[in-house]
Amino acid sequence: MAVAIAVTRERREGETRCAVTPETVKKLIALGATVSVEAGTGLGSSLPDADYAEAGASVKPDLSAALAGVDVLLKVRGPTASEISALKPGAVVVSLLDAWRDKATLEALRGAGATAFAMEFVPRITRAQVMDALSSQANLAGYRAVIEAAYAYGKGFPMMMTAAGTVAAAKTFVMGAGVAGLQAIATARRLGAVVTATDVRPAAKEQVESLGAKFVAVEDEEFKAAETAGGYAKAMSAEYQAKQAELTAAHIIKQDVVITTALIPGRPAPKLVTAAHVASMKPGSVIIDLAVEAGGNVEGSKPNEVVTTANGVKIVGWSNMPGRIAADASALYARNLVAFLGLMIKDGALAVDLEEEILKAAVVTHGGVVVHEGVRG
Repeated sequence: MAVAIAVTRERREGETRCAVTPETVKKLIALGATVSVEAGTGLGSSLPDADYAEAGASVKPDLSAALAGVDVLLKVRGPTASEISALKPGAVVVSLLDAWRDKATLEALRGAGATAFAMEFVPRITRAQVMDALSSQANLAGYRAVIEAAYAYGKGFPMMMTAAGTVAAAKTFVMGAGVAGLQAIATARRLGAVVTATDVRPAAKEQVESLGAKFVAVEDEEFKAAETAGGYAKAMSAEYQAKQAELTAAHIIKQDVVITTALIPGRPAPKLVTAAHVASMKPGSVIIDLAVEAGGNVEGSKPNEVVTTANGVKIVGWSNMPGRIAADASALYARNLVAFLGLMIKDGALAVDLEEEILKAAVVTHGGVVVHEGVRG
């Protein structure tokens, strides 16, 4: 019997993305699956139900019909209680679970006996690159952050020389040069901004400079050892943070746009921009806080709000930046899921091997137990 896969509408507030597209419906069917799609699933990404039906999916009128007897549920965000309660025991759930923070969903999945995989835990190894949902979404977030900054900023980004005079290029400072930060640098450069960037990982310096931006950081011995084996930034000492803050304070006062992207897995986002930094910036300057969902890099940022400070600085805190470019975000995420499911669908049957390297790293609940050590307890 074919593997029964279901995709339901995203029920988390503000989520416009979807976990399957008509393109990936065809790929899932080619793996040996049937695909049920709840009506309206793709509307936030401009994908009508008719496109899913034409691709071979069965469009269901509501949640209960979509989830009846399914083997695998695919989501962008973690499923809600109503979705989890409709699953059969032992069903597989794959989504961006936000497993470090959303303990309630994790507990519900455990209680339902689901085998749940968190796409944020896909390891950063070569053969898993096509499944790396964090990177695919961060790439788009970095791009969109610059577009949002350009919209909020009251002036042009490139230098423009006209008969009436010259418009100066926007000075843009990107804090954190991971996937999102590097894309933000590249996009700001394409728009003609003068770009600087900082990161605590030594490897980032060459990447930043390769994109035509200037690297700004305290490059001491701690800086040289500030990267984990997995390629993530380590938490820095208070002493280093103080030195970096002093450098940042001297630099940020000159900037028109600041984009912050720094995240530490499993921990609150580090505070990079203080109220004093914000107060030093010129009226009309813009700060985009891409880490606002994880507590924020910017003092004073608020999820899903644009805060205008007393000195006229706009702090933009959209919490789902990839969702603001939903069609492309959905397309990339859906392809990540197809590649991931290819590890557990063999010859048209569901064969979940939890000793397989990637699946072992990503599984969080199985057999009524929270099995991922990083989120247990």
